[in-house]
Amino acid sequence: MNPSPTRVLTGITTSGTPHLGNYAGAIRPAIAASRQPGVESFYFLADYHALVKVQDPARVQRSTLEIAAAWLACGLDPDRVWFYRQSDIPEIPELTWLLTCVAGKGLLNRAHAYKAAVDRNQAEGGDDDAGINAGLFMYPVLMAADILLFGAHKVPVGRDQVQHIEMARDFGARFNHIYGGDYFVLPEAIVEESVATLPGLDGRKMSKSYDNTIALFADPSELKKQIMGLITDSKAPGEPKDTVGSALFQLYQAFATPAQTEAMRAAFADGIAWGEAKQRLFDVVEAELAPMRMRYHELMADPGRIEDILQAGAAKARAIATPLLKELRFAVGLRDLRSKPESKAGSAAKPALPVFKQYREKDGKFYFKLSHANGDPLLQSKGFDNPREAGSFLAKIKAEGKAAWHELRAVTELAELAEESHALDALEAIFQDAIELI
Repeated sequence: MNPSPTRVLTGITTSGTPHLGNYAGAIRPAIAASRQPGVESFYFLADYHALVKVQDPARVQRSTLEIAAAWLACGLDPDRVWFYRQSDIPEIPELTWLLTCVAGKGLLNRAHAYKAAVDRNQAEGGDDDAGINAGLFMYPVLMAADILLFGAHKVPVGRDQVQHIEMARDFGARFNHIYGGDYFVLPEAIVEESVATLPGLDGRKMSKSYDNTIALFADPSELKKQIMGLITDSKAPGEPKDTVGSALFQLYQAFATPAQTEAMRAAFADGIAWGEAKQRLFDVVEAELAPMRMRYHELMADPGRIEDILQAGAAKARAIATPLLKELRFAVGLRDLRSKPESKAGSAAKPALPVFKQYREKDGKFYFKLSHANGDPLLQSKGFDNPREAGSFLAKIKAEGKAAWHELRAVTELAELAEESHALDALEAIFQDAIELI
C-alpha cells in the first residue's frame, strides 16, 4: 500500500519582476522539488497579499503576468502541480473570515511584520499605527487560509516566516477545538537552511528593497552590462583574489558546475583579471538562462495562454476547496434553515473551568494565581504595584490562551508539583470559554 502523498504549498507574492536571486533561491529549487515522487505541490500567485503594499493596479497585473511566465518558462509543469492565482479562489477570503473569528487579536499584535511597523513608528515618535493598513495586521490570517484550505502538510519558508506557520497551526487548532472536528491539517514549516542567497550589484543581498537586482530575463546585452557593473575590489590582474566575500564568486558558484567552480577558485588564486572573471560569470549565467528566456518571451507575448493555465489551475484547486468550505460553513452554523439544528457536542456537560484570582497581600502589592477547578495551584504571580497590572494578565489569557504563555512566565512561577502542560491546558480552557461567551 502506497503512503498518502505529502502536500507542499508555496506562495509567490506578485509585487515585482523576478530576478536572479528569486531564481536561485526559490524558483529553481521549488521546481526541482515539484518533480519528486510522493509529493503534491501547490504554487499560488499571492495577488491578495500584494495589495497590502502595492496599490498600483497596473503593477500588480504586470507582476502577476511576469511571475507566472517566469515560473512556467523555468520548467514548472502545470499538469503535474496545482498552479493558480489566489484571487481566483473565492473560498480563500471566506475562510479568512471564519479564521478571523477564532484568531486571538493578542497573537496578531505580535506578528513580526505588524510589530516591526509599530516599532518603526515608535522610534520616529509617531502614532503606533501610522501608515499601517488593516491588511498588514490581518496578513497572517489570510496566509493561514491559503495553507489550511488545501490541507498542506509542509510549507517551505525562510526563518523569518516560521511565525506565520505557527499562527496557521494555532488558528486551525482553535477552529478544530471550538467546532469539534478535525477540519484542518496542521502544517509544518520547512526551513531550508541551504537556500541560496545571492548578492546583488553592490554586494549586499539581491533585493528590490536595495535596488540592486539583476533581472532574470534581461536581454543578453543588458545582462552582460549589469554583470560587468558588479562592484569588485581594486586588485590588479596577477594579484591573488579572495573567493570569500566575493559577490562575483558567489554568483558564479550559483550557476556553475562543481568542476567549473573549482576552476574559477584556482583562477582567483592565480590572479584572474576582474574583466575576465565577469565574462566567465556572464557565460555560465547566459548558458542556463538563454533557453528559458526564449520560452519566457513566448509566454509574455501570449498572456491569454497564461490566463488559461491559471484558470485551469483554479478549477483544479477549487475541486479541493469547495467541498471543504461547504463542510466548514455547516460546522459554524451557516446552514440551510430547513435542516435540524444541532447543538455543539459536549455542551450539556461543560467541565468546570480553572480559577484565576486576584488579591492584595499585607505588603500592599497585588497578586494573581491560577488554580485547577479543584483548587490545586498552578501558577503564582510576583507582586505588582497596582491592580491594573495584575488584571491585565487575565485579559491577556482570555484574549490569547496559551499563546500568552511566554509573557506570562516572565512574571509567574509554577506551583509546587504543577506541570507546565497542565498550566497550558488551563490557559487554553479559559481562552475557549471566553470565545464561547462572545
